[in-house]
Amino acid sequence: MSTSLLTFAKGGVHPPESKEITERLAIEKMPLPEEFEIPLLQHFGAPCQPLVKKKDRVEEGDLIGQVTGGLGANVHASVTGTITDIGTSIGPVSLNVPSVTISRDLEAPDKTYTPSDWKSLSPQELLSKIKDAGIVGIGGAGFPAHVKLAPPPGTKVDKLILNGAECEPYLTTDHRVMLEKPEEVIVGAQILLRVLGISEGHIGVEANKSDAIDVLRKAAEAQKLDGAKISIDALQVKYPQGSEKQLIESVTGRKVPGGGLPFDVGVIVQNIGTTKAVYDAVVLNKPLYEKVITISGRGISRPANLQVRVGTRIRDIVQYLGGTKPDLAKIVMGGPMMGFAVSTLDIPVTKTVSGVLFLTKEEIDDQPHGPCIRCGWCVEACPMGLSPNEIGLYVEAGRAADTAPFGVFDCFECGSCAFVCPAKRPLVQFIRLAKQKAKR
Repeated sequence: MSTSLLTFAKGGVHPPESKEITERLAIEKMPLPEEFEIPLLQHFGAPCQPLVKKKDRVEEGDLIGQVTGGLGANVHASVTGTITDIGTSIGPVSLNVPSVTISRDLEAPDKTYTPSDWKSLSPQELLSKIKDAGIVGIGGAGFPAHVKLAPPPGTKVDKLILNGAECEPYLTTDHRVMLEKPEEVIVGAQILLRVLGISEGHIGVEANKSDAIDVLRKAAEAQKLDGAKISIDALQVKYPQGSEKQLIESVTGRKVPGGGLPFDVGVIVQNIGTTKAVYDAVVLNKPLYEKVITISGRGISRPANLQVRVGTRIRDIVQYLGGTKPDLAKIVMGGPMMGFAVSTLDIPVTKTVSGVLFLTKEEIDDQPHGPCIRCGWCVEACPMGLSPNEIGLYVEAGRAADTAPFGVFDCFECGSCAFVCPAKRPLVQFIRLAKQKAKR
């Protein structure tokens, strides 16, 4: 690996990439199922309140959920049809969240969107469009984009970084979006720069996506950037390269302090998929109700990078792709490092779902865990410089509430510690429990 590739200094691991399963599969538009189950909580913050009732007719793109107070993001109808239920949906972590079910009008055509000129709009008008479209961080916890793009007064932001690292194994959605929609990504970056009132943008892409690096550089050169500078930065292939704090360090050399946020060091980070959604919202006036997800693993009959509507159930995706294989052992929503195993296919796709993995026994490790052997590998692997071993031992001793001094709240649950642990200890689960018990 060339030393010229950018990376972060501390920790990190190299899990098997397994991207070869889908990285060469072009984005495929999935036919629309007959029913959609649209959660009203697809973001960090409070759930939306439904703006519709049973038997109402809605058009594709209509606003159906809105946050009345606090942090949140709008939710829109994914299809034209009739509201058949206002109830609850099962989430990836088995939480019931309020939802709206729509029975699709089988005769209704897909809505079309015509590009408009966005360059005459003010930063505030652009931000309003992003807010109205319900855009959230597609690659992470679903933090509302309009909030992230309006840092507190007095904050000096001078750099925008687009996260194209896609360091999670198996997942290839950002890779395909960068390859197939590079112009939209670059325009989306320009819009974000205009909103922030800055001129310097970076797109960080791991070196295993050299084809995406090439097409993005060509797209950036072809665009009239109006004084903006957008560079495509090649990153070393190392997990968790796509974490905000590690990405910032890799690209700028700046280190976000413990308990701090990216704007504390003058940086705003957005995901590639989020940036494409910004393009759709501002240029096409299209809300966020459709996205690309990776369906992978050797337990699915046909892997794919699918463009699906929000609210599509995993069961419908499995049926479209020909079902699962007999040796399927585990289903994971998200990537294998930070995703959640699920026990049902009756879970709808949300704005933040990046992929669904159908893993065979050969692709998982189901060995029982043992006691900590004090090898220190988890400490070396932790990109935040924490002591996952100590946190785990305290949790097992019934002292989860005493783990704050070990930096438990600086952990973003990347799973590097559990990946390297020779005793197979469930360190991420220990840390999640510790966060619930410990006081900030």
